[in-house]
Amino acid sequence: MKEITDIIRSYEQALTSGKRMALATVVHVEGSSYRRPGARMLVTDDGQLTGAISGGCLEGDALRKALLAISQQKNKLVTYDTTDENDTTLGVQLGCNGIVHILFEPIQTADPENPVELLKRVSAKRQNAVLVTLFSLNSRTGAQPGTCFLHLQSDDQVTCNCIEPEMHDQLLTETQAAYQRGDSFFKTFENRSLTGFIEYFNTPPSLIIAGAGNDTIPLTEMASVLGWDVTVVDGRTGHATRQRFPKAGTVLVSRAEEALKHITIDERTFVLLMTHNYNYDLALLKQLLTVDACQYVGALGPKKKLERMYTELESEGMVITDEQKAKVYGPVGLDIGAETSEEIALSVLAEVKAVLGKRAGLSLREKLEPIHNRASQHVDYTREEKEDFLCAIQTITP
Repeated sequence: MKEITDIIRSYEQALTSGKRMALATVVHVEGSSYRRPGARMLVTDDGQLTGAISGGCLEGDALRKALLAISQQKNKLVTYDTTDENDTTLGVQLGCNGIVHILFEPIQTADPENPVELLKRVSAKRQNAVLVTLFSLNSRTGAQPGTCFLHLQSDDQVTCNCIEPEMHDQLLTETQAAYQRGDSFFKTFENRSLTGFIEYFNTPPSLIIAGAGNDTIPLTEMASVLGWDVTVVDGRTGHATRQRFPKAGTVLVSRAEEALKHITIDERTFVLLMTHNYNYDLALLKQLLTVDACQYVGALGPKKKLERMYTELESEGMVITDEQKAKVYGPVGLDIGAETSEEIALSVLAEVKAVLGKRAGLSLREKLEPIHNRASQHVDYTREEKEDFLCAIQTITP
């Protein structure tokens, strides 16, 4: 979501300056690639790039393709075949061993439903969303409808600007399937020779940091770099200030017993107890254990401190189940040998990200399978489409 936020910011600045723009989106990948489908880059007519579609190897050529799309005012699908390590067509040896399909869409700034405006609606609220991008994989000269359908789940709002309005019901069915899966996928529409990237946007992570000491400042700054929604809460008026935490979305001064009344907690909310005040952390933990939506509570400090908290709460008559304890991570963070505040922040955020991604936090070299799930990139081609596509790939020069 951070990349999208940056793109929206650059888009607004370009509107003010009267610049023309194009949006480059990775819509499909076969094999390995530095970026996956959904990676985006905004290009202005003066060559400014925001976002990334690769590790830097494709951006130069993508800039030229984007400027061409702006000039011709036409969507273009460009395919980069990086499987040949000896290929110097692009002036670099990419070595990613994958085929990357990138869609270039010139932005019609007067259109309230252009691709970036749709992205703005995705990021406007904390809610799940599905965005559909249509393109033709087997025809470089065929229609490339582009980013054309948006469904916002909690608002149940649909925006459709497809070139073929009769596809509305088909696309709505696919967005519902994306919500059920909780993931993105690809769908072929055989009667129109189009492939759809059904892109699922989960609610962005929300990080609640209980504690406004000096050690939480780098934590807030790092979380901000990730684009997470950060709230800092503390009972000390001299510590919980906007001046000390300019990167936090919300800075709240509150007693522990009142704090959760001002905070919305859902399944994408992660809470860190880092006040260095035992009674404050204890009061918050007592409340958080009973909030079913809260799936992660990180407790700073040794295990003995956490065990003491459990013992004290149970002595008050509270029954703490194994399921409740399972969502408490204490000591918080991954074991990376962290000592300084910055290193601890890195350790904590790495653990939160691992839990968010349902990962164990191991070194990637220990994985036996590819880093990314290749099955999620599968497209069910018809036999005729597959033959046409393979022929097209052999003749493509990026």
